[in-house]
Amino acid sequence: MRLVSIRGAITVDSNDKESIIQGTKELIATIEKENNIIQENVISIFFSATKDLDAEYPAKAARMLGYTQCGLMCFNEMYVEGSINKCIRLMILYQDSNLEQNQVKHVYLKGAKELRPDLMCK
Repeated sequence: MRLVSIRGAITVDSNDKESIIQGTKELIATIEKENNIIQENVISIFFSATKDLDAEYPAKAARMLGYTQCGLMCFNEMYVEGSINKCIRLMILYQDSNLEQNQVKHVYLKGAKELRPDLMCK
């Protein structure tokens, strides 16, 4: 089995529990679909959120989607002047025998598209 990392990000409209949970669910669901994720093969998911998002942990959304056997961690994203606001980022460490790192489809949604203009983003 090989290990790959899958990256993604999404912006949300407001700093409230529902927005953070729904945005995180949307991001995870899109990554699952684009990469044919099997939950049991996820080793860990690292989440970061900009300093203006503190109403809920993004990891809660992952648990709600069934990610209860892998490691989940939440962090504050480093503040950079002029960077985007209300942004949740994640990195999934995924174990798969068929997926090569150069085949991974990273997902950047809504305002987070500007983070990776080099990728074909949704």
